[in-house]
Amino acid sequence: LLAYFRDIRTAGEAVSRIIAARIIPATLEIMDRTTINCVEDYAGIGLPRQMAALLLIEVDGHPAVVAEEAGGVRKIMEEVRADEIHQAGNAEEAARLTAARRTALSAVARVSPTTILEDATVPRNRLAEIFAEIERLKEKFGVRVATFGHAGDGNLHPTALTDERNPGEIEKVHAFFDELYEKVLSLGGTVSGEHGIGIAKKDYLLRQLGEGGIGVMRRIKNAFDPENRLNPGKIFSNGSSPSTVRIQRGRHA
Repeated sequence: LLAYFRDIRTAGEAVSRIIAARIIPATLEIMDRTTINCVEDYAGIGLPRQMAALLLIEVDGHPAVVAEEAGGVRKIMEEVRADEIHQAGNAEEAARLTAARRTALSAVARVSPTTILEDATVPRNRLAEIFAEIERLKEKFGVRVATFGHAGDGNLHPTALTDERNPGEIEKVHAFFDELYEKVLSLGGTVSGEHGIGIAKKDYLLRQLGEGGIGVMRRIKNAFDPENRLNPGKIFSNGSSPSTVRIQRGRHA
């Protein structure tokens, strides 16, 4: 099932209601307008470019359960006044619809010389707030950001489309993510839902856990790796850049 929205915050509210109804979809993905347009330019799937967001929802299980949960999801979409609701009529159409989300990263990565892919996660009942913050910060810093991700677990990938050869542009992107992560943490979220910390997000992890939390992690590592041979410089050292995964045209990360 695909549901389209003219306000991305409404899409976030829809996710919260699905989870509150104790419906656990097999797939619950979101794409914002920038991502929708990138996917259309890349794959021509037939998504409506004017919509602010779409939710891709799949339920699975026993046919009776699928019918019940699909009906529950549709009712919620109607309650939040989704602008369009489309249910796949067969397996072939369902595969075409799910292809939209699968091609999202490839679609956005081809747009600009540098793609900075982030990994922010908030409680699912705070999705509407983080979407509103992303839109506010995009306007504040004048950056182009495509947001997509796994709405069912609150895991989003706000992705900056930029050019690292332009220092001023990169500074704005870093400022955007700095403020975004402050909001993520204020909402009870985490700076990494699935991509890990590594080198690039050490400063953000320090903000989340504080010196006390980092100290505990450091002591555990020292107990097992007293000579610091395993992944030296990861997670704990200071002075790292807040930028994350960069994907350049013709390269893979």
